[in-house]
Amino acid sequence: MKYSHKLSDAVHILAFVDIFQDGDLSSKMIASSVESNPSLIRRLMSLLKKAGLLSTQPGTVAPKLSRPASDISLLDIYQALDEERNLLHIDPKTNPNCLVGGNIQETLDEAYARVQSSAEKEMSQITLQSIIDGILDRHAKKTAEK
Repeated sequence: MKYSHKLSDAVHILAFVDIFQDGDLSSKMIASSVESNPSLIRRLMSLLKKAGLLSTQPGTVAPKLSRPASDISLLDIYQALDEERNLLHIDPKTNPNCLVGGNIQETLDEAYARVQSSAEKEMSQITLQSIIDGILDRHAKKTAEK
């Protein structure tokens, strides 16, 4: 699965859990919203729990946010995922005897590190609550238009 999809799925799960906290929070129900499979949802929920963003109780289907949505940043969610955390990737196989191929990787490493740092700084400023508010605002507008 592409990393950005995994991140959006993790955000989706946390927003769903917060918005529907008194409803059916089974992995099957969440998977129907994400349009994914329940096993992937359970795996992502496990990572979110391990990172301290989600709490669950054995024997119940009632996951909850471990702290207020306003205290969870997009960066927190991004860092909860278990894969390499690079937004951009360099082709590891280039021709070392070529002027471009022999120098592109180190050059892009520097550029990509700057992009990564900027993205993480921005992600730290975006809260789960602001995402939830956006979801609810858009829903209200769509409902009002009907």
